[in-house]
Amino acid sequence: MTTPPPQGNPFAQGQPQGQNPYAQGQPQAPYPPQGGYPQQPGQPGFPQQGAPYAPVPPEQPRRRFSFKTIKNVAIVIAVLTAVIGGWIASRDDADQAAVGDCLKSASSSSDRMEVVDCTSSEAEVKVLKKVPGHYTELTAETECRKVDEATGFYAETGDGEEFLLCLTEV
Repeated sequence: MTTPPPQGNPFAQGQPQGQNPYAQGQPQAPYPPQGGYPQQPGQPGFPQQGAPYAPVPPEQPRRRFSFKTIKNVAIVIAVLTAVIGGWIASRDDADQAAVGDCLKSASSSSDRMEVVDCTSSEAEVKVLKKVPGHYTELTAETECRKVDEATGFYAETGDGEEFLLCLTEV
């Protein structure tokens, strides 16, 4: 029959319990208190050496303008160009006409009129009178009959400025 091993470390025979068998003749240093010194490795507040952290990629330099920003600026410029171009083109419309100006039809399919030079071969009619306000065909004809030499009229109604031009052929 065998005897059970003694309690504790079976290899520490003849050694007092709790002593380091390799530290013979050296005074034993007390362990640091729980929480320890944060500058010591293995203690709270100090990252462990060799911890599996993902490498941090270097920060990419930011572009000053992204493709999306350039695209949006190009769209805004295109819209502004169209609006300004339309405004410049419309400066010759009938709403800019004054008494003494000559007009021509803007196109064959449109009832719009454009201001032209009276010496131009395109000049069709001359403005004799300009009256602000809303006019129907009947009221426009009645108003322009009061003007000497008037042979026709042009009434602008709807959005924007409303007016009546009493015209004579050139």
